[in-house]
Amino acid sequence: MTKSPFFKKEHDEVRKAIRQFVAKEVTPFINEWEEKGEFPLEVIRQMGELGFLGLRYPVEVGGQGGDYFMSIVLAEELARCGAGGFPMAVSVQVEMATPPILQFGNKDQHERFLRPALEGKKLAAIGITEPNHGSDVAAIETKGVRDGDEWVINGSKMFITNGPRADFVVLVTRTSPGEGYKGISLFLVETDRPGFSVSRKLDKVGMRSSDTAELILENVRVPHANLLGEEGKGFYQIMWELQGERLIAAAGSVAMAQHAYELALAYAKRRQAFGRSIGQNQVIGHLLVQMATRIEAARQLTYATAYRFSRGEVPSKEISIAKLEAARTACWVADRALQIFGGNGYMQENPIERIWRDVRLYRIGAGTDEVMKEIIAKQMEL
Repeated sequence: MTKSPFFKKEHDEVRKAIRQFVAKEVTPFINEWEEKGEFPLEVIRQMGELGFLGLRYPVEVGGQGGDYFMSIVLAEELARCGAGGFPMAVSVQVEMATPPILQFGNKDQHERFLRPALEGKKLAAIGITEPNHGSDVAAIETKGVRDGDEWVINGSKMFITNGPRADFVVLVTRTSPGEGYKGISLFLVETDRPGFSVSRKLDKVGMRSSDTAELILENVRVPHANLLGEEGKGFYQIMWELQGERLIAAAGSVAMAQHAYELALAYAKRRQAFGRSIGQNQVIGHLLVQMATRIEAARQLTYATAYRFSRGEVPSKEISIAKLEAARTACWVADRALQIFGGNGYMQENPIERIWRDVRLYRIGAGTDEVMKEIIAKQMEL
């Protein structure tokens, strides 16, 4: 990786600390977590105690007061564990479920939900996707009906990361029928409320160290105090959240591509065939050059967009471009890396096969390639 002007001395110090933590507390156990289908919650508590979950959050809500590039550092270093599942679970905690609480929540919600999440004392999830609705957020069917000082919520959510063990969910809910996107609101729903259940834990192709669930809500009563932001403004709020989600997905994609490339490069240098290392064959050497080039291009695109985001802009077109290109690059690089490993790469004891499986989700989650293209096309006034 080249030195970037976006990172200062404090970023380098945090990077070193996270890298040491990942090497000691994550990487040695990632195979076990992948087989089990979940990571120990103690790791989240440790990260909270070390301040890693609140790097870019204000001190007054339990954060460390850093800038947005601290989140980029976290995403890049977590990818070094060689799996996408655990880093994705952490990203949900710090870059998907919690940003809308900071942005739209009140002081009470900051204390009850945001602070314990940043301290690693509560696991967070975000509930958008349903069995029949994903990218079409305006069409969601989970319904909330006002009953005095409470809301009664019924519905289901699908593919919810951290869902099996979350302490609370930022839930996208329809509160006004027949009003499309204007009838959506967000709620902070504790998972121990009567009527809230995990119907099943989902078995995924990749990202296996991240537990994922289908959630059911049957007459779940939630106090009005748990309404996040304004009633009927949930669609705008979740569209804002998705921008940060897509940007951190781009950063994670680039980081996973970088890790796959480094594994392939090292293998190409040590693997001997026909009396020399395979990296000395032009076809392999040039392929590695192409991989490095695409990664660097995607990285700089992501950094430039992150810089604008860090200054308060929400450049949705550029975020979608970065997410689209970074995700496609990760898949392309991982596939070529596995090819360089040959038969060895197809074996489960080789970490490249797991990266190859895991990165495929980047082209689906937080908006598919096709949805990103639609967003970009609209911004181009096509």
